[in-house]
Amino acid sequence: MDSVSEVKQAIKEGNAVIGSERTMKLLRQSKVKKIYLASNTSKRTKEEIMHYSSIAQVSVEQLSITNEDVGTLCKKPFSISVISVRSE
Repeated sequence: MDSVSEVKQAIKEGNAVIGSERTMKLLRQSKVKKIYLASNTSKRTKEEIMHYSSIAQVSVEQLSITNEDVGTLCKKPFSISVISVRSE
Protein backbone atom coordinates (compact mmCIF):
# COMPACT_ATOMS: atom_id res chain seq x y z
CA MET A 1 0.00 0.00 0.00
CA ASP A 2 1.46 3.38 -0.94
CA SER A 3 1.62 6.37 1.40
CA VAL A 4 -1.31 8.25 -0.14
CA SER A 5 -3.54 5.18 0.25
CA GLU A 6 -2.44 4.83 3.87
CA VAL A 7 -3.38 8.48 4.52
CA LYS A 8 -6.78 7.95 2.87
CA GLN A 9 -7.36 4.87 5.05
CA ALA A 10 -6.43 6.77 8.24
CA ILE A 11 -8.84 9.58 7.31
CA LYS A 12 -11.60 7.06 6.59
CA GLU A 13 -11.04 5.32 9.94
CA GLY A 14 -10.94 8.63 11.82
CA ASN A 15 -7.37 8.11 13.07
CA ALA A 16 -5.82 10.99 11.12
CA VAL A 17 -4.47 14.02 12.95
CA ILE A 18 -4.09 17.13 10.79
CA GLY A 19 -1.41 19.75 11.36
CA SER A 20 2.08 20.03 12.78
CA GLU A 21 1.02 21.53 16.14
CA ARG A 22 -1.46 18.75 16.96
CA THR A 23 0.98 16.12 15.69
CA MET A 24 3.77 17.51 17.89
CA LYS A 25 1.50 17.53 20.95
CA LEU A 26 0.52 13.87 20.42
CA LEU A 27 4.10 12.94 19.54
CA ARG A 28 5.28 14.21 22.94
CA GLN A 29 2.59 12.03 24.55
CA SER A 30 3.64 8.97 22.50
CA LYS A 31 0.22 8.77 20.85
CA VAL A 32 1.34 8.75 17.21
CA LYS A 33 2.28 5.66 15.21
CA LYS A 34 3.20 7.23 11.84
CA ILE A 35 3.74 10.70 10.38
CA TYR A 36 3.40 11.85 6.77
CA LEU A 37 4.96 15.03 5.41
CA ALA A 38 3.91 16.80 2.22
CA SER A 39 6.62 17.15 -0.42
CA ASN A 40 6.88 20.91 0.17
CA THR A 41 6.82 20.97 3.99
CA SER A 42 8.94 23.84 5.34
CA LYS A 43 12.49 22.98 6.38
CA ARG A 44 11.93 24.12 9.98
CA THR A 45 8.77 22.03 10.42
CA LYS A 46 10.40 19.01 8.82
CA GLU A 47 13.47 19.27 11.11
CA GLU A 48 11.31 19.63 14.22
CA ILE A 49 9.12 16.64 13.29
CA MET A 50 12.18 14.52 12.42
CA HIS A 51 13.84 15.39 15.73
CA TYR A 52 10.89 14.48 17.95
CA SER A 53 9.92 11.43 15.88
CA SER A 54 13.44 10.00 16.25
CA ILE A 55 13.19 10.39 20.03
CA ALA A 56 9.74 8.75 20.08
CA GLN A 57 10.84 6.14 17.49
CA VAL A 58 7.97 6.96 15.13
CA SER A 59 8.44 6.49 11.39
CA VAL A 60 8.13 9.53 9.13
CA GLU A 61 7.24 9.19 5.47
CA GLN A 62 7.67 11.80 2.77
CA LEU A 63 4.61 12.01 0.51
CA SER A 64 5.02 12.56 -3.21
CA ILE A 65 2.25 15.20 -3.22
CA THR A 66 2.26 18.88 -2.17
CA ASN A 67 0.55 20.32 0.89
CA GLU A 68 -2.26 21.68 -1.32
CA ASP A 69 -2.92 18.17 -2.64
CA VAL A 70 -2.90 16.77 0.91
CA GLY A 71 -5.52 19.38 1.85
CA THR A 72 -7.64 18.27 -1.09
CA LEU A 73 -7.14 14.62 -0.14
CA CYS A 74 -8.45 15.43 3.36
CA LYS A 75 -11.36 17.39 1.85
CA LYS A 76 -10.22 20.61 3.53
CA PRO A 77 -10.18 24.10 1.94
CA PHE A 78 -6.59 24.72 3.07
CA SER A 79 -3.16 23.18 2.58
CA ILE A 80 -1.84 20.57 5.02
CA SER A 81 1.87 19.90 5.43
CA VAL A 82 1.77 17.36 8.25
CA ILE A 83 -0.68 14.53 8.84
CA SER A 84 -0.20 11.77 11.37
CA VAL A 85 -1.91 8.56 12.37
CA ARG A 86 -3.01 8.35 15.99
CA SER A 87 -2.12 5.19 17.87
CA GLU A 88 -4.93 3.53 19.83
